[in-house]
Amino acid sequence: QVQLVESGGGLVEAGGSLRLSCAASGRTVGRDTAAWFRQAPGKEREFVAALFRSGANAIYADSVKGRFTISRDNAKNTVFLQMDSLKPEDTAVYYCALGSRLILSTVRRGENYDYWGQGTQVTVSS
Repeated sequence: QVQLVESGGGLVEAGGSLRLSCAASGRTVGRDTAAWFRQAPGKEREFVAALFRSGANAIYADSVKGRFTISRDNAKNTVFLQMDSLKPEDTAVYYCALGSRLILSTVRRGENYDYWGQGTQVTVSS
């Protein structure tokens, strides 16, 4: 059974930083494309960042590019999202996801991922 458990969310002031973690069990994160999505109240889920299984390529939503960094520690079987220069509009529940056989044209769509975590709340105050 595959489980993804996010942690690291919380309340932070605008301009601050948070580091989200996604610990996987039952699945090797290094063999999949790993991604983060988020969903704000009243809004649809949106893509944040993805790291292809090769580890060589990461892509980001334009809204977070230059502020967020996705990474992976294969030894810990954990995916991270470092979030810097946070803005109030980053407030959302953040979800990690794993998927296989993803390519550039499909990686931003949540329906292409096989496994999801339960989410962690990030709140950025102004």
